[in-house]
Amino acid sequence: MIEVAEQHWGTLRNACRKIDDPRTPINIFHPVENIIAISLAAIIAGAEGPKSIARWAKNKKEWLETWLDLPERKTPSRDCIRTFFARVAPAAFQNCFFEWLDGLAPNSEQNGELPIVAIDGKALRHSFDTSKDLRPLHLVSAWVAEHHISLGQVATEKKSNEITAIPVLLEQIDIEGAVVTIDAMGCQKDIASRITLQKGKFVIAVKGNQPTLFETIKSFFDDHWEDGDWSKGRCHRHHTSEQTGSRQGDRYYYVAPIPRREEVFDHWPSVKAIGMVIRVQQEGDDVTEDVRYYILSDDFTGKEFARAVRQHWSIENNCHWQLDVLFHEDASRVRERTLTNNLSWLRRVAISLLRHHPSTDSLKGKRQSAGWNEQFLAETLQFTH
Repeated sequence: MIEVAEQHWGTLRNACRKIDDPRTPINIFHPVENIIAISLAAIIAGAEGPKSIARWAKNKKEWLETWLDLPERKTPSRDCIRTFFARVAPAAFQNCFFEWLDGLAPNSEQNGELPIVAIDGKALRHSFDTSKDLRPLHLVSAWVAEHHISLGQVATEKKSNEITAIPVLLEQIDIEGAVVTIDAMGCQKDIASRITLQKGKFVIAVKGNQPTLFETIKSFFDDHWEDGDWSKGRCHRHHTSEQTGSRQGDRYYYVAPIPRREEVFDHWPSVKAIGMVIRVQQEGDDVTEDVRYYILSDDFTGKEFARAVRQHWSIENNCHWQLDVLFHEDASRVRERTLTNNLSWLRRVAISLLRHHPSTDSLKGKRQSAGWNEQFLAETLQFTH
């Protein structure tokens, strides 16, 4: 029998009870907090959807009874779980986890460095339904790179809708004192201004969807590159080098104040600096080069800029990749939009909890241990002292 740590389970339980229950009174048998806690535990332990969650709960009934009050000693059915997650509002559902997850990492700056919040989109490729003319669901989410914590997510019907989804997501999360990183789809005046209004900072990629801005930044760095004199522009620089087997990778980071003579920046009042990253990969005699450009809210140092750019990749490598490979999210055929959204959020919470378990095993190994060992699962949920 496990000893439940009230400060952790109690925080989540009380937050769950504040959710507006979408079920009709006649259909309410299992409390909201039971459905959510059982589903989260099941997903950490290896379940993927309502059917497998219900099956896991039935097989783990005796263990669940050590920390949950199960009505008439029964566990939720597949239909009960599906109905709840198909109806509960995603924003309210995500909100009940925030205080609980906040305990995984402090809000204060770490080692004098600002937290990085990476915002990016991910398609759930098999969530389409041709009979209803539904495309794969697209989720835009925010990820705190250093602490491996999801802050929230917003669903859209297609990638191009990220432009409208990002402001909605920003309104749901606290970014004060953080550096928000976004790819070129989010390079919009309103988004940059919204981040500044919420007292955040930003590093946003610039590509051809903002042609005038892109060409202005590119020309500035091209001119300075040809002159070979970076001192006139007060440019900050940073260089990193990595050796992986026979492959040599070098990255060169440059930050410069915005060129005041360029009128395009009059329309981007939140932008205070511009950045360029040159990535050079060499393997034998083969050399490839990639150049990317950015707008910045502050005159960051080269090292600070490099950290923000590199941490942005964390949402892809440490979250999206794990969702598809370990949790098989990309293969899920669940098509109901709200149900898909809410189950995806539980997977993100599961990743955060698994990553914060002190075991040095891989994420896959930790999930296997959680499925095999009830004490390990309780520790992952942080329900033990």
